[in-house]
Amino acid sequence: MGGPTPNWYAFTNFLKVLILAAAVGIPNPVKSRLRRPRASKSARRESLSFHLMILPWLIGFCGLMLYPIVASAYFSLTRYDVISPPRWVGLGNYVYLFTRDPLFWRSLGVTFTYTLVAVPLNLALALVLAMLLNLRVPGMRVLRTVYYLPTVMPQVATSMLWMFLFAPTFGVIDWALAVLFHITGPNWLSDPHWVMPAFILMSLWGVGGAMVIFLAGLQSVPPELYEAAQLDGASGIVQFVRVTLPSISPVVLFNLIVGMIGAMQIFTTAFVMTQGGPDYASYFFNLAIYNNAFVYFKMGLASAQAWVLLLIVMIMTLVVFATSSRWVFYGSGR
Repeated sequence: MGGPTPNWYAFTNFLKVLILAAAVGIPNPVKSRLRRPRASKSARRESLSFHLMILPWLIGFCGLMLYPIVASAYFSLTRYDVISPPRWVGLGNYVYLFTRDPLFWRSLGVTFTYTLVAVPLNLALALVLAMLLNLRVPGMRVLRTVYYLPTVMPQVATSMLWMFLFAPTFGVIDWALAVLFHITGPNWLSDPHWVMPAFILMSLWGVGGAMVIFLAGLQSVPPELYEAAQLDGASGIVQFVRVTLPSISPVVLFNLIVGMIGAMQIFTTAFVMTQGGPDYASYFFNLAIYNNAFVYFKMGLASAQAWVLLLIVMIMTLVVFATSSRWVFYGSGR
C-alpha cells in the first residue's frame, strides 16, 4: 500500500484558496458578458450587508465542515499516520477494509444488528408514549417533560448511570429481577450474549425526542376523521390502523430516518461502557473508526471507513425514501 508522496502542503493551500473563493464568490465570466441593469445604490448596500452578515457562518462552515470533509476524502486515498506525510495508495484502504480487515465486517454486523432491532422498538415505544401523553388528563405537561428529560442528558452521564443499573452485584435491574421474578440476572456488560440486549434496552430510555415529534403529529390529525370513523362503527384498533397511522405516516418516515441515522452512528455509550467488548460484541462501526484514527493512528484507513459509513447510510436512506410512496400518505395525496 505504498506510493509516491504527494505535495500535501500544496494541496492544502490550494484547497483553502478554493474554499475561500467559493465562500466569497467567484465572478462568472459568462454572466459577466451579459448586460444587466445597474443595481441601485440601496440594492448594492443591501447586498453588501447580506454578504457581511453571512460571512462568519460561511467561514465557519468552510473551515469546520467543508474543509474537513474534502480533506477526509483525500486522506481515505492515502496512508497517513499524522506524523509522517501522507502517501498515496489510491483505493488501497478500501480494498483492505473489504478483503483483509476482519473487524470491519464484525463492526458492521454489530451496528446493523443494533439498528434493525433498536430502531423499530424505539419507534413503537415512542408512538405508544405519545398516544398516552396525548390524552387530556391533569398533569399531562409535567409527564411530557419527565419523559423528554432523558433526551437532553449528556450521553456520558447516561452511560455512567446505566453502568450502575447493569452492575451484576449491586445493579438495580438484577436486583429487581431477583426480588420480583426470583431470576438471577445476567452480567449484562460482561457477557457477549447480553451486551447487545443491554444497549438496546438502554436506547429505549431516550425515546423522548421521537415521542415529542409523534405527539405533534397526533395533535395535527383532524378530529373529524375520528368522528367519521366512529359514525361508521369503527373500533379503537380500526381507528388507529385506518386513521391515525396514515395521518401520521410522514412523521413516522421522519422518525425512522433520523433514528436509523442515529443508530448507525452510535459511539459514546459503547466507548464509555464497554470499549467494544466483551469479545467485540459491542464493537460498533464508529468505535472502529475512532480506534483506527486515534489509537492506531491510521488516519487514511479511518477516513475510508467514514466514507463507507456515509455511503451505507445514504443507501439506507434512499431505500426508505424509495419505498415510502407505498405507505406514506400526505394531505393532498401520496
